Amino acid sequence: MLNRALPIALARPRLTLLVLGGLSALGFPPFHLWPLALLALGAAAVLIRFSPTVRGAFLRGWLFALAHFTVTNTWIATAFTHQDRMPAILGWLAVPLLSTFLALYPAIAFAAAYRLARGRSTLAYALALGGAWVLTEWLRATLFTGYAWGPFSLAMLGPFDRPGLAGLLPLTGTYALSGIAVVLAAMLVEQVLRREWLRFAIASVLLAVAMYWPVGAGREGALDYTLVQPDLDQDELNDPRQYEPSFLTLAALSARPPASEPERRLVLWPEGVLPDYLREGYPERFYAATTAGRDPAFARARLARVIGEGGLLLTGTTDLEVDGDTVTGAYNVVTVLNDQGEITASYRKAHLVPYGEYLPFRDVLEPLGLSRLVAGSIDFHPGPGPQTLDLGAYGRAGLQICYEIIFSGQVVDRANRPDYIVNPSIDGWFGPTGPPQHLAQARMRAIEEGLPVLRSTTTGISGVIDARGVVRQHMGMGEQARIEGKVPPAGAPTLFARLGNWLALIWALALLGGSLVVNRRRRV
Repeated sequence: MLNRALPIALARPRLTLLVLGGLSALGFPPFHLWPLALLALGAAAVLIRFSPTVRGAFLRGWLFALAHFTVTNTWIATAFTHQDRMPAILGWLAVPLLSTFLALYPAIAFAAAYRLARGRSTLAYALALGGAWVLTEWLRATLFTGYAWGPFSLAMLGPFDRPGLAGLLPLTGTYALSGIAVVLAAMLVEQVLRREWLRFAIASVLLAVAMYWPVGAGREGALDYTLVQPDLDQDELNDPRQYEPSFLTLAALSARPPASEPERRLVLWPEGVLPDYLREGYPERFYAATTAGRDPAFARARLARVIGEGGLLLTGTTDLEVDGDTVTGAYNVVTVLNDQGEITASYRKAHLVPYGEYLPFRDVLEPLGLSRLVAGSIDFHPGPGPQTLDLGAYGRAGLQICYEIIFSGQVVDRANRPDYIVNPSIDGWFGPTGPPQHLAQARMRAIEEGLPVLRSTTTGISGVIDARGVVRQHMGMGEQARIEGKVPPAGAPTLFARLGNWLALIWALALLGGSLVVNRRRRV
C-alpha cells in the first residue's frame, strides 16, 4: 500500500501537500488529533525532500503551510460577523490572505533544510528542518509586531489534567519544542516508509505515554479568588442598551455568599466588560455616552460595593489619552480597584491586535472602506510591555490581556517575577475553534514560566491553570458562571524563565549542528 501511495503523492505533490497541511492543523484544539498532525507533517517533509530544486522545496513547503494556517485560523472569519461596517464575507478572504504571508516562514524552513541536507540521510534532513523551523517560528512571532498564534508545539499539549509532551517546555520553550516535534514527525514517517514496524511501534507507544502521563495533584495556595464568566455575547458588549443588564450580571456573579466572613479575595472580570470610565478628567461627553450620565466616582463606588470588604477587583476597562477637550487615543487596560473604590494599580496592553484595536496605515486604508472590527474610530495605543503589579497582601500579579498570552517569552517581567499571571480576554470574537486554542496557549505559558494563569473571558473558555499547565477549574463556552478557589502557587523559576527565547535559539543551533555532524558520517 505504501509503495503505491508514494508514487501517487509524488505525481501530484501540490494537491497532496495541501491536503496534508489541512490535516496537520487538526492536531490543535479542539480536535487534538496529534498523531494525525505528526504523520501529516512527516509525510509533507518527505515529499518536500524529494523536490527537484530549492525553489521547488520552497513552493511545496509554502503550499503545505498555506493549508495548515488557513485551517488553523478559521476563527478570524468569525470576527467579521460581529461588525457591520464591512461585508462579513471579507473574513473568509482575510484568512487565506493572511495565510499566504504566514506560510512563507515554514516555506523558508523547508527550503533551508533541503539546501543543507540535500542528498544526505533522513536524520540529517530532519535535524536541519527542526533547527530551521525553530528559527522561522520565532521570527513569525517577532517580526512586524509578530503573529505567534498556532505554534506546531501546540499539538503536543495533553488533556486538561496533564501537560503531555509540552511538559518539556521549561527546558525548551515553545519554538524549540516545535522543532523537536518536527524532527519526530519526519523520523516517524521514515520508519513507516522503511517498514521498520517495531521501531515505529516503540516510538508511538513512548509518545502516547508521554502525552497522557498523569502528574498527580498539585499544591494548594493561600489567596482566595472569584473568577467570573458572564457569557456576554460580542454584540452585547457594544450595545448601550445592554450596559446596565450586563453590569447586573457581573455583580450577581461576583457577590459574596451572604453568610461568609469578609476575607481577602481577588475578583477577576474579563476584558472589555466595563463601559464605565473610572478615571477623572475626560471630556464630559464620554462619561455621558457610556454610563448614562454617571460620573467616575459613582462607578467606582458601586464596584466597591459589589466586591465587598476585603475584595480586590481586576477588571478590563478603557483609559483615554486627552489633549485639552480632544481625545487623541485610548488604552486597553486592566484596572485594579480596592474595596474603598480606589484605583490602586493598572496595566496597559502592549500587544495590540491590528484591525481590532487599531487600523494600520489608516490614511491609506480608511479611504478604501476598510475599518477596525471593533466599534469606534479612536485607535488604541500600546503600553510598555510586561509588568508586575505589587498588590500587597494579594501578591504580585503579572498581567496579559487577551491574545498577549500567546507570545512565548514575552509575558513576564523577568526582573520582577510575579506570583501569578492574570489573563482577561474577550473570546467571543474567536468562534468555536479559537477559544480552545487560546486556552491551550495560556497553558503553555504557565508551563514555560512555572507560573499559574487565571483566565476570565466573556464567553469561555475561562479557567485556572497551575504552574504545570494543569487546568484546575474551568468554565466551558457559553456558560454563565463563576469559579472560586485558591490561587495555585508559583513553581521555581524554570530554565526558560531564566533564559527566555535565547533557550529556543540554543536548541536551534544544536539541531542544525547535529545535522552537520550527521552529514559528515552518513549518506542516503
